[in-house]
Amino acid sequence: MNKVFLTGNLTRDPEVKYTPSGKAMSRMGIAVQRRFKNSETGQSDVDFFNLTAWEKTAEFCGRYLKKGSRVLVEGRLQTYSYAMQDGSKRSGVDIQVENIEFANSGKREGESSGEKFTPKPSSPPSNVDFDDDFSGEEISDERLPF
Repeated sequence: MNKVFLTGNLTRDPEVKYTPSGKAMSRMGIAVQRRFKNSETGQSDVDFFNLTAWEKTAEFCGRYLKKGSRVLVEGRLQTYSYAMQDGSKRSGVDIQVENIEFANSGKREGESSGEKFTPKPSSPPSNVDFDDDFSGEEISDERLPF
């Protein structure tokens, strides 16, 4: 099964383009903070991923999302490869968006007072802290199963 769930902030505005057949496509980036802190720096590391959305999802992204928007993404990994002009080969991984939702609670930034935004019931509750450090008993490396 190829299924990915990510929550993070968009690193750039969604760019919507249309294929020659009229199919909407949107590309954007997401920054996802790791749950555990780096033992050397004491700070959480961040991973960056490219997102690709299609059709109505792409149009939704272009219309309602912008750089900095906090989102919850459901999708799948897709690998790709290509050859450079010098003959070298490159490859990468994109996340093909199947569903994307606002992860902010309340009104969106910059929203006019006449427009209301109500999160879907499936959105994470606003009182959940995803950066929990799981403070509790210390577990030694010898007790870890991996």
